[in-house]
Amino acid sequence: MSFDADIIVVGGGLTGPALALACSLAGATAIVLDAGPEPTDAAPPFDGRSYAVALGSRNLLGALGVWPQLAEVAEPILDIVVSDGRAGQGVSPMFAHFDHREIEEGPFGALVEDRHLRLALHRAARDNPHVDLRHGVTVTGQTVGPAFAEVSRSDGGTVRGKVIVGCDGRRSGVAEWAGIRRHGWDYDQTSLVCAIAHSLPHEGTAHQIFLPPGPLAILPLRDRQSAIVWTESRARAEAIMSRDDAGYIAELRPRFGDFLGDISLVGQRYAYPLGLTLAERFVKPRIAQVGDAAHGIHPIAGQGLNLGFRDIAAFAEVISEAHKRGEDIGTLPVLDRYQTWRRFDTSLLAVATDGFNRLFSNDNPVLRHLRDVGLGAVNRVAPLRRTFMREAAGLTGDVPKLMSGRPL
Repeated sequence: MSFDADIIVVGGGLTGPALALACSLAGATAIVLDAGPEPTDAAPPFDGRSYAVALGSRNLLGALGVWPQLAEVAEPILDIVVSDGRAGQGVSPMFAHFDHREIEEGPFGALVEDRHLRLALHRAARDNPHVDLRHGVTVTGQTVGPAFAEVSRSDGGTVRGKVIVGCDGRRSGVAEWAGIRRHGWDYDQTSLVCAIAHSLPHEGTAHQIFLPPGPLAILPLRDRQSAIVWTESRARAEAIMSRDDAGYIAELRPRFGDFLGDISLVGQRYAYPLGLTLAERFVKPRIAQVGDAAHGIHPIAGQGLNLGFRDIAAFAEVISEAHKRGEDIGTLPVLDRYQTWRRFDTSLLAVATDGFNRLFSNDNPVLRHLRDVGLGAVNRVAPLRRTFMREAAGLTGDVPKLMSGRPL
């Protein structure tokens, strides 16, 4: 039987090209079907979107050959400061401070603008002889046989491979066509995402401020700018988004405080409804899911993209080992190894972020006292503090080779 490629990746974005590049390191060929247009060769103007790329994810991007393009435009995260607060009352004294110098590997990670990361991944995929990146292609269905997997395109054509991997987001068509259900719930919260400029330097420090409606993350970007991930109740977020830019900043300022001086909006504003969603299975025969197609968690820990990158590194390692054994990479025994590896870690982080959100997104005085005491204790005990820092850097647990700087 002839195949167009070993792996058919449905979905472009960030995870699709990254998965194809990682699988090329495993000796597999991949076709990426991206419904979006081809990015231009030059990065567009900054639109306000960025990602906290953990150290482990940076190792993966290095293995994929894209980190050298990003190093000069990324801003390292040197410290993490956790505080409690209320809108209009400023930030309370910090009850946790994590300094990157306490771990051997260096900074926890870096902030990378979406425009740079997206362009670097797509450019690397386009230049890789084992990756065929096709833009403007909509997938309309899929068929799985005993020895093949095939997707149909909107233009009437088909693409055949050994396995289909869904990188097509929380509303994954790959999962739906495969009959994979999802479980989860809505938080009645919305994440407001933007970037700001400020008059004082951030010193490479990421701030997590817990407010009663939800957490506010202030993440360091280059040139006295910071990324904002701001959680509000659904109704309140809609009202804030309806205001003009000046009104939006007026809403943010009392929550933000004045520790970075004067602030102003940079780029666009975004709003994302929040909920927890987990696929009941990550794989079926000749079907696998990666990233948001498999799981969607609360952004309280900033681990969404990093969780997807860990999926990618694990999947590539499983495929690499299967190739070495001469196995058919689309069979369930092979794909189950990926699911077994990733499902526990993903479920554990989903439960943790859900619990943190419930614990911190309230103004209950008893809970506020307990969480402040708890995090304060972590801050005072050096081994616990270092464990937290290594977790934030993506270096704990059963780390795939590509996430720890090792070749496949």
